[in-house]
Amino acid sequence: MSSSSPPQTKPWVSTPCILSAALSRSAGCNIYLKLETLQPSGSFKSRALGNFLSKAILAHGPSKPVHFYCASGGNAGLACVVAATMLKRPATIVVPMSTSVLMIEKLKNLGADVVQIGAHWSEADTYLREELLGKDEDGVYVPPFDHELLWEGNSTIVDELEEQMSPKGGYDALVCSVGGGGLFSGVMQGLERHGKLLSGKGQTVKVLAVETKGAESLNLSVTNKRLSRLPAITSIATSLGATQVASQAFEWGMKDDVTSHVLSDAEAAMACVNFADDERILVEPACGVSIAPAYNDTLHSLLYPTLSPEEFAKLNIVLIVCGGSNVTIQILEKYRETYSQDRDVLEKFHSRRIREEGAKAVPTKLQAEPRIPFILHNEEEHKRDDVLAQARGRNFEGEQVVPRPAIGTMTLGEMERQIEEFGKVVKP
Repeated sequence: MSSSSPPQTKPWVSTPCILSAALSRSAGCNIYLKLETLQPSGSFKSRALGNFLSKAILAHGPSKPVHFYCASGGNAGLACVVAATMLKRPATIVVPMSTSVLMIEKLKNLGADVVQIGAHWSEADTYLREELLGKDEDGVYVPPFDHELLWEGNSTIVDELEEQMSPKGGYDALVCSVGGGGLFSGVMQGLERHGKLLSGKGQTVKVLAVETKGAESLNLSVTNKRLSRLPAITSIATSLGATQVASQAFEWGMKDDVTSHVLSDAEAAMACVNFADDERILVEPACGVSIAPAYNDTLHSLLYPTLSPEEFAKLNIVLIVCGGSNVTIQILEKYRETYSQDRDVLEKFHSRRIREEGAKAVPTKLQAEPRIPFILHNEEEHKRDDVLAQARGRNFEGEQVVPRPAIGTMTLGEMERQIEEFGKVVKP
């Protein structure tokens, strides 16, 4: 292999973009899912880090030893390790003390050398630069989001969308979450390259850039009209935890093509729960915040407020399901317990249920469904009619699928949904 030849292995894959019947019904238009969950590392960062590492090997010479160093307690670290392994190079990941045990174990299981130090990312990054990188002549620093090669890698999402959506008449809008701004900057770069922005000559594509409250560094900068820094990250969407976005992301965010929007942790978390129910795909809140607009009417009201429901229904909107590995079934169940009765979820997500049930109008004042007490235990299953009658009478006895009895509450709608699907209540 000559010194000018790129590595033979590309550390990312082309991902499908599929129509979601459930989310389309919920949003009131055609919702397509760009499934970055299928990347080798489980997130879009395989594109960014894979491109960076490949180009770094090429720049140093394919025959020269290279050791990659990345400070990240999240998906950038995973993507770095996966890409380095595919390119047959070692990687060291420095993570702050706040990093979850789940993520640390995943990094180690992938073969990374893991160093845990520092109260937050910046301290871990400083240690990496001063104590590790300077002592390794083969060491290469890997930035997690603020580098043009990362944006270049992420821009390949748009290259694929151009092919995938062309037979479907193109796409009108694109939704992505924003942390440090790497994904967002790459998407904007790709849209510009294909003439999809207002300054271009192609079909204009609107971009909804979504963040959670407590991690809204782009929105803060756009609101202030200058690059600004959050005092701290308080959101549960820790993968979005950059107190200040990349300067390039801020510049993109100020363009007329972009709408910056902030949602609550509860909306992001419950979008993850609903998405798992609807599509059987697990994502973390950093990704769920970009899915939530399909559940809470944001797409229509924010991007296309002048369109009638009939006009809006004809649009194609792509959600970048960016992925992420900091999620388990147990975590989603905890989100369901914690956030299902949150005010934002009850008011905004409730309109979706009314629409799906075919109601003619949304009530002016939405209230939570009453929660029905139930007792689950192992005994002969009641017939459907008896079960519903008892449920409406605010008492229910049914069959428990776990050996231990359980007592609690659930909405009548959820109870009826489970009976309809399973013939019985199967879980609290």
